[in-house]
Amino acid sequence: MSAAAIGQFFSLYVRPALDIVLLAYLVYKAYEVMVKTQAIQLVKGALILAVFYAAAFFLQLTTVTWILNILAPGLVIALAIVFQPELRKIFMRLGQGSIFRGAARPRVTQIEAVLNAAERLSSIRRGALIVFARNVGLKNIVDTGTRLDSLLSSSLIVTIFGHDTPLHDGALVVQEGRVAAAGCFLPLSEQQDIRKSFGTRHRAALGLSEEADAVILVVSEETGALSLAYESKLYYGLAPEQIRRRLGELLEFPEAAEEEAEEAADAE
Repeated sequence: MSAAAIGQFFSLYVRPALDIVLLAYLVYKAYEVMVKTQAIQLVKGALILAVFYAAAFFLQLTTVTWILNILAPGLVIALAIVFQPELRKIFMRLGQGSIFRGAARPRVTQIEAVLNAAERLSSIRRGALIVFARNVGLKNIVDTGTRLDSLLSSSLIVTIFGHDTPLHDGALVVQEGRVAAAGCFLPLSEQQDIRKSFGTRHRAALGLSEEADAVILVVSEETGALSLAYESKLYYGLAPEQIRRRLGELLEFPEAAEEEAEEAADAE
């Protein structure tokens, strides 16, 4: 095959295919980030305005088209102001963490250690706040606490939260399978309809889930209830098995998936 034929083949087939694949990947990643930050509402609003404009244009509604053309710059600015928190979260994710590559995850045995510690703390009514970092980096959160960079174990978690140590009031951050820091401060939730019975720990867990893709485990000091916060939602009063399953799904454990498949096969 001549060089000209190879070049023609590349121009006609390879380059368009590569163009489509890269564009699809970027659109998918952008959609993934927007869904996690609730900025998808911004896209829905823009699409509704685009549909109205297209309908007015094709139906030749000159007055409506004229008004929309005048209002368009102001609407763009208004959307940017209304959805400023969501836009800020998107840029925080772009700047803080690796969106296009995965980070090292805690192992299933380490999650078992966390759950064992959480159940022990729950039984003695000691509050705890444990953050599992995912794709978005949490350097700004880690910097507010005391850096540890230690192995993850039940004993360490119970020692930090089970006694009145200087670190027990803050959050413990698990990053890349290790305890990155403890005694960290988390942002409080901006939601107005949060239950009044929730204390500072639950509000802080929900607040971080609104700004990052982290998963936060909360042990209530008042009731001993176990809860998970992620993707701007708080799931209160979960059983240990529910937490184990959800953590396996959210942190993407291949080992957990294999174990569940084996259990299902045994049940059959």
